[in-house]
Parts: sequence; C-alpha cells; structure tokens
Amino acid sequence: MSSRNNVMDDVPSALPAKPVKIIDQVRVLIRQQNKSFATERTYIHWIKRFIVFHKRHPNEMGEREIDDFLNWLGTQTYCSPSTQRTALNALVFLYKQFFKREALVLDYHYTKKQQRVPVTFNADEAQRVIAAMHGDRRLMAQLMYGCGLRVSECLRLRIKDIDFGSHQIVVREGKGRKDRLTMLPESITEDLHQQIRSACTLHEKDLNEGFGEVYLPYALARKYPSAATSTTWQFLFPSATRAKDPRDGRVKRHHVHPRTIQRAVKAALQQTAIAKQASCHTFRHTFATQLLVRGYDIRTIQELLGHADVATTEIYTHVLNKGGLGVRSPIDLHGVE
Repeated sequence: MSSRNNVMDDVPSALPAKPVKIIDQVRVLIRQQNKSFATERTYIHWIKRFIVFHKRHPNEMGEREIDDFLNWLGTQTYCSPSTQRTALNALVFLYKQFFKREALVLDYHYTKKQQRVPVTFNADEAQRVIAAMHGDRRLMAQLMYGCGLRVSECLRLRIKDIDFGSHQIVVREGKGRKDRLTMLPESITEDLHQQIRSACTLHEKDLNEGFGEVYLPYALARKYPSAATSTTWQFLFPSATRAKDPRDGRVKRHHVHPRTIQRAVKAALQQTAIAKQASCHTFRHTFATQLLVRGYDIRTIQELLGHADVATTEIYTHVLNKGGLGVRSPIDLHGVE
C-alpha cells in the first residue's frame, strides 16, 4: 500500500495555542462549536477559495463580494445548486459567526436546481460487483450494501460497534454527527467474526512492538485514557501500516483509507462490465431501493439511512418509477404490427 493511503487525513491537525492566521482562528471557532471535521474542511476550502478569488482580506469585504463570488460559481463554473449552497453556508458562517455581522443582505443568482435520480444497482448487479471483490474489500462492500452505510461510516467502524447479540451495528457520528442503529446481516456474520480476529491479531502485534494506539476524538481520549490501546476500540478495518496522528505526532494504527475501497469497487465494475456511473455510494442507494421494492416503510428506511428529513429518503421512490413512471408501454401491450 502506498504511503498516500496511510495518512490520517480525516483527523484534525493541532492548532497553535494562540492562532494568528485568520484560517486558524476560524478553525478554532468551528471546533469550539463541535462541528464535524468534514464540515471544517468544507468551510475552510470555500473560505480559502473566496479569499483567493478576490485577493483581499475577508474582513475588508462584505455582501457585494459574496454575491460576486456566488454568481461566479453559478455562471462561470456551472456548479450544482448544492455546491453553491455549501459555499454560501461557509461564507455565512465566516461573516455571521466569526466576524459577528448579523445583517447580511445577499442578492446573487441562484443556480437552477437539478433533480437527479440516484444511480443504483439491481440485486443481481450488486451481487456480481461484490463477488468480483476479495478479502476485507468484499466485506466492506457487503456492509455498504447490506447496511446502507456511507464509505466513511463503514471505515470508521470499531470492533465494539458490531453487536452480534442484538444483530445490529452501531453507526457512530454519521452525517450530522448523529449515532444510529442498522441491521447486522446474518449472511456476513462469520466474515465479520473473521475480520475481528484479523484486527485483533494485528493489534496484538502492534502492542508487542511497542505501539497499539488508535485515534480517538479528544473528548473520548480524555474520558477514557486507556481506550486508545483497548482491543474493542480498534478499527474493524485497520490500515496495513501505521501512521502519525497529526494532533500529537504519535504513531497509531488508523483505518483503511477510502481510496482503497473506492479503487476496489472501480476495478470490480470494470471486471463485471456493468455500464453505470457507479461508486461505493451506489451500494447505499441500492440498499434503500431494494428495501422499498420489498415494501418496507419509508420512515423505517429513513431511520436506517440516518436521514434527518424524510424528503431526502423519498428520492428513492423516483428510482422505482423509472421507465415512464411505472406505466407499461403500448408497444409491449400490443406488439408491432
């Protein structure tokens, strides 16, 4: 595995005790508000792009510059509505939360909303892609498909999150930093046991070599100081090599990098010759649509997926209505004369 896949790039780096740079100061505020690191990275990305676009200090700018930037995103880069909205959220945070400017009156051009139906596999395609994968990569795909997990949620699973007794999996800090429960598929129970045994063996090797620590968020690290070397807190899918924690410089065993499973899925798609713009996230989409096909309640699916709004889940009903909204073509009814 290349060193690029060993970095702990989903872990927030340490900040100066008294930050001087505005970006570091914004990071401090984001962390004080207990926002996720994904949100921090996104906000910082768009604030930096805003600064580079105008080549001025943000405290010297205001509504007009925000409008100009958002208009440029919509008309020159042809970004999606969600991208433009994300950039807006980052800049609103900067000016309202950081600079304390309460009255922001914006007048920019909204990017036209595009309703896209998510790409899904049918049941056979999903099984074919999974069958073309091997080892822990196959198990990751089975979890994404069988439990509706996002890639990050799958890779962040710890050994303690697999509850064989209750036949469920605990998904920690999903989108919106919320925990949720999902099912544990019976068909992969033995594979999960084997994966846990492999992770435990690797952890024992680390301990014998003077390592054995795993990344823990600051709050957990303070509350449970011995948890970092505990077997139950180890990642279910540990990386093949150890890496430095960017916060304290200590060498730890992190989880497999997302690129690892993303490349494995891409290779499986090529091998199976399934001509769809599919990715790891397609397994999650397929999980939802397959439950709908089997008649499960939309609210139950919403809870399993961890959607805050049922409207997000309802997009999958459009997938079931593909092909003329479920209407049978007259050519199929009467044939060609």
